[in-house]
Amino acid sequence: MRIGIDARFFGSASKGLGRYTEQLVRNLETINTDHEFYIFMRTQDWDSWTPENPRFQKVKADINWYSLEEQTKLPSVLRQASCDLIHYPHFNVPLFSSHPFVATVHDLILSHFPTVKATTLGPLLYWFKHQMYQKVMKHALQKSSRVLTVSNFTKADIEKTFHIPENKVVVTYEGVDSRILETASKGEINIPGEFLLYVGNAYPHKNLERLIDAFGRIQRTRQDLYLVLVGKHDFFYKRLIVYVREQKITHVLFPGFVSDMGLGQLYAQAQAFVFPSLYEGFGLPPLEAMARRVPVVCSNSSCLPEIAGDAALYFSPEHLDDMIHAIERVLSDS
Repeated sequence: MRIGIDARFFGSASKGLGRYTEQLVRNLETINTDHEFYIFMRTQDWDSWTPENPRFQKVKADINWYSLEEQTKLPSVLRQASCDLIHYPHFNVPLFSSHPFVATVHDLILSHFPTVKATTLGPLLYWFKHQMYQKVMKHALQKSSRVLTVSNFTKADIEKTFHIPENKVVVTYEGVDSRILETASKGEINIPGEFLLYVGNAYPHKNLERLIDAFGRIQRTRQDLYLVLVGKHDFFYKRLIVYVREQKITHVLFPGFVSDMGLGQLYAQAQAFVFPSLYEGFGLPPLEAMARRVPVVCSNSSCLPEIAGDAALYFSPEHLDDMIHAIERVLSDS
């Protein structure tokens, strides 16, 4: 069988989806199989992976995700390899694609958090874009031969929200990239004191403003403590930096994008990892923190109790005092 993988998200710079796609490709390559794989990648990621397995071949696909070209041009690019099956590691499946396909749906955040705070677009354009997202998502779920998802919580969410048959949705949990377990040489990232750590994007559902408010309260009695928020400095992180300045809270650090080895260093040195998200489909960063034996203080929402199990201390993400109490408890125990 000739199998294509839409790997335009390839690499950790594309956040969680990029890491998922990269590890999927790299690990599939180690499996002894008679199938042929065609990996569709963008030029900017082309040199980040060279197949060693002769049954794996890279194909150029310089098409931005969520674009008009994705709907109109990508199907013809995919047809070049004459694949029998395409795997889309996200829901953005072209509406007019003629290939049989399977799709991975990581979460339904766009369905549950349709807020203009989550976009740089104006209200009217955002409304139109959100309607298109919903149409593409519905198409992916209904037309896919199988739907892959990353937790039982998200499986149930998909089945309930879009009325998808239970036997069509398959759960494949995510795992920790072994590079996170490595540590950068001392000095790559220097934090001048003890710190709380968060890793991830700064979209509104991540609830980081409330985490900053909680840290501001905690800092009244722990004046030497730092809060380190790791993520690429995009529009949402820049908005968060402005919020910190407006609240006049000190000791909040924004190192931006950090390499995998640099992340390993931060995990190893953190007093605790805090994850205040209102909604997740899986929640990989808490798992990475646990792999580095860092105490995890975590929201009790969505899939997170399923993923972190008994290894985290939970709080209600919508209650500031509950968050503060949980963080203080972990700091006192450590």
